[in-house]
Amino acid sequence: MFETYINDVLFTKQTDEMEKTEIIVVYTWTANQGKAEELKGIYKDVAAQMEETEPGATKVECYFDESTNILTVIDIFKDGDALGFHLSTTAAGHFPTLLQIAVPGSFLFCGEVPEPLKKAAIGMGLDARFSSHAFGFERSLAA
Repeated sequence: MFETYINDVLFTKQTDEMEKTEIIVVYTWTANQGKAEELKGIYKDVAAQMEETEPGATKVECYFDESTNILTVIDIFKDGDALGFHLSTTAAGHFPTLLQIAVPGSFLFCGEVPEPLKKAAIGMGLDARFSSHAFGFERSLAA
């Protein structure tokens, strides 16, 4: 499933008909000892809140490695406005609790992230990295 997801979403082609404004954020949290279920529960709530209140959040995927207690999250936003809304609402509301039960890893922002949002992410204390879309392709996996 993850392989299909990577092919479908992360390596998309920029076409002449539409400018690539989508922003993909890939990041991890490592649950503190005994806090794995709580971390997963918070992210179930985060995903539900994003689905309910953030129309610019187009996809959220979470993966959990039981052997390392690492939750990997992939968020896809329509554009910088959608990412900004997320950072100022859902993320801001859950971040303090998350810091009590888990350690954040690197946050990789893929796409054209506006400068104020870069500063906001760094200001939150994130190990944030920013990469602009360079190239890629999209393949239909339909049979």
